[in-house]
Amino acid sequence: MIPFSQLFKYLKDIIDILLVSVVIYNLLLLLRGTRAIQLLKGIMVIVAALLLSTFFKLDTLQWLMSQAFSLGVFAVLIIFQPELRRALEHLGSGRLFFRSPFGDEEVSVQSLIDIADAAHYMAKRRIGALMVVERSTGLSEYAETGTRLDAKISSELLINIFIPNTPLHDGAVIMNRNQIIAAGCYLPLSENPDISKELGTRHRAGIGMSEVSDAIVIIVSEETGQVSVAMGGHLIRDLNEEGLQKILKSSLMPEKETRNFWQRKGTGNG
Repeated sequence: MIPFSQLFKYLKDIIDILLVSVVIYNLLLLLRGTRAIQLLKGIMVIVAALLLSTFFKLDTLQWLMSQAFSLGVFAVLIIFQPELRRALEHLGSGRLFFRSPFGDEEVSVQSLIDIADAAHYMAKRRIGALMVVERSTGLSEYAETGTRLDAKISSELLINIFIPNTPLHDGAVIMNRNQIIAAGCYLPLSENPDISKELGTRHRAGIGMSEVSDAIVIIVSEETGQVSVAMGGHLIRDLNEEGLQKILKSSLMPEKETRNFWQRKGTGNG
């Protein structure tokens, strides 16, 4: 029979491992979908290089990697400063361990229809708009610059946000899956010198956001009424409603929903 002291030690070790696992899991959930996860992958590459250099006795490479690690703590604090701040905020509010059960919900057919319909409506009336659809790179730091909404996506709400002279019409709307996260958000301007001089601040902000993330950015010009999409630092201009629908569908929707999308559009919902 196992002594009680030994049993207690085993139980304590199990609880210790479970608690550490929960903390690591929630931290990874917090980093998932942010730019920090890409930096974390880079750190893993450095760790792998250090292990390989040690195993194969590559002295020069090993020395370089060890020097990099000597400053690693300070580098991590600087590089991950926004994520560390957000983690502390979540810890203080209890959201680090109690997350929304809808966090992994896929974008719906209706959400994409509403986004496309809103863009088409505003384009016909030359209402300027800037709409960002989050993908794998999290945009929390940009959402924090605007007014938090956490509202279900609808074409009516998107149109009302961008009506001129309303409180939230300046800036961008940031959406995640089926929710409008925030409105009136500030986006980083692109510094690409090759961007056409005829494009204004709204287009530069859209391209800038697509340069620092994998988001899909929809831009409606109030001067020309053209609809453009920025992806990966590139701008696709003068899209009609069908062209915008195809880009949204191919970029955001799971393959299993593709047929449903076009069936819904064919029933008169567009």
